[in-house]
Amino acid sequence: MSTFRKLFAAAPLFLFAAVGFAQTSNIQGDVTGPDGKPLQGAQIKLDRTDIKQSFNVKTDKKGHFLYANLPTGMYNITLVVGGKEMGTLTGFRSKPGDNEPLKFDMAKMAEANAAAAAAPPGAGPAPAQGKSDAGMTKEQRAEYEKKLKEQEEAMAKDKALQDAFNTGMEAKNAKNFAVAVENFEKASTMAPTQHVVWAQLAESYISLADTKTGAEQQAAVEKGIAAYAKAVEIKVDDPNYHNNYALALAKGKKMDQAQVELTKAAQLDPPQAGKYYYNLGAVYVNTQQNDAAETAFNKAIELDPNYADAYYQKGLVLMNKVTLDKDGKMQAPPGTIDALQKYLSLKPDGANAEGAKAILEQLGTKVQTSFERPGAKQPATQQKNTQKKSK
Repeated sequence: MSTFRKLFAAAPLFLFAAVGFAQTSNIQGDVTGPDGKPLQGAQIKLDRTDIKQSFNVKTDKKGHFLYANLPTGMYNITLVVGGKEMGTLTGFRSKPGDNEPLKFDMAKMAEANAAAAAAPPGAGPAPAQGKSDAGMTKEQRAEYEKKLKEQEEAMAKDKALQDAFNTGMEAKNAKNFAVAVENFEKASTMAPTQHVVWAQLAESYISLADTKTGAEQQAAVEKGIAAYAKAVEIKVDDPNYHNNYALALAKGKKMDQAQVELTKAAQLDPPQAGKYYYNLGAVYVNTQQNDAAETAFNKAIELDPNYADAYYQKGLVLMNKVTLDKDGKMQAPPGTIDALQKYLSLKPDGANAEGAKAILEQLGTKVQTSFERPGAKQPATQQKNTQKKSK
């Protein structure tokens, strides 16, 4: 016979968003007071010089400071104590990720200031740490100017990259996916090893595909799949990328590959494995592979016994196997009623509660309307009756 009803295409429940842009720095260091002990509450000013930005952070009780997720760039870093600037590290170029810890030693700074004050008039300030260009040979000056030019080019590239990425994010959030794709493509050429750029490009292509039809839609999906493949290649240990890559593959009807990627996601992130297998079940539902979907939902339930939606989807999958007896009464496969009742016990007011009740009634099953919570305290009268029976 025909199925009880056509199973609707289950939308993947758990779609991870890609993480934020990785082109950021963590700047940290330590401050010691004039007595050589860690100085708490000192202010560290971080003034970006390649573009106008300023940040502040204070030292903790151990004299340590940390400013995380700071945009990469050139900075002047100033120690301020009691509202007075005590010293500045100029021209600090931050690199992505963790930077070498900085050290502000107020005792040494006081010695340097005293030496500068005692210097003869006209002697000028003490030279800053690092190489001065005075007395350089022709070759040394050429090398110095080459490095300076490389540094300036790197600064310009960082700004262009950041601008392209930010413009892409703004366009994507505004659902202007064509502009988002254009800017993320530009960013990917400037930073081909930045996995988050590829992930955002992939997500934009997949979203763009939803606005297209026919060959244009398929082309956008294929480009999204290719971009996710790059993100996964660079950041192979990220389960979110494997999950999103799988959903893109499913959209492109590459079901075997989608299953492989969702299985990898589950292996990388065991606490969330139930959700990944639920996604796998949804992939199979969307392609009318009911037996495979049932197996995936069972796995999701095994990993998370309180996963209500997995029980409901399992019940729907089993309803596709319903038969009629000689009297025309529906006979559902074993486990169908239990799955739907379990959903109602976990989510009595859930979005699919009315659907579950309707199916159970059509199967001639009484819908359970009250459920005992595990560990719930019994009413006093029930406790007394229980005690009497036990005597």
